[in-house]
Amino acid sequence: MRFTLAVALFCACLTAGAGAVTPGEVEVGGRLRDVPMYGINGRVQTFAAYRGKALVINVWASWCGPCRAEMGSLERLSRLDQKKQFRVIGISTDDDAIAAQTFVFRARLSFDNFVDHNLVLENMLGANTIPLTVLVDANGRVLQKIRGSRDWTSRASIELIERAFRLRVAY
Repeated sequence: MRFTLAVALFCACLTAGAGAVTPGEVEVGGRLRDVPMYGINGRVQTFAAYRGKALVINVWASWCGPCRAEMGSLERLSRLDQKKQFRVIGISTDDDAIAAQTFVFRARLSFDNFVDHNLVLENMLGANTIPLTVLVDANGRVLQKIRGSRDWTSRASIELIERAFRLRVAY
């Protein structure tokens, strides 16, 4: 009996994180931990500051071509929702904070962007590839992870956001 219980416990431990790709990843259905996020503008924020609003979190880097390609549509998406039902935020994985800051300035991004220090956010969001966009509900629960670049103002993307957040975006 003890041996069977030990084997069952061992197997449970092995499979508990089987879906996770990065260390400490919050999988779909899980809640984001409230960790410090270091803003491009120097301001420190936590996910708690965004509670009450759904989030479109985009993980990017200034050196990533597909990331740069979708930034314009993320900026348009951030301005599209006139009712402020959700927020768009960016998480840069750049090692060089100046490169990230320069990119945000040159791209004229108005939505909040943060630089990931020590891979905390990258790992928590599961960004083993970028760009990665994570849809998070108003309570901090991860609803969906979308890998790769896309036009975030396309009809398909708007419908994806509407379904995930159960809202209507004025398009």
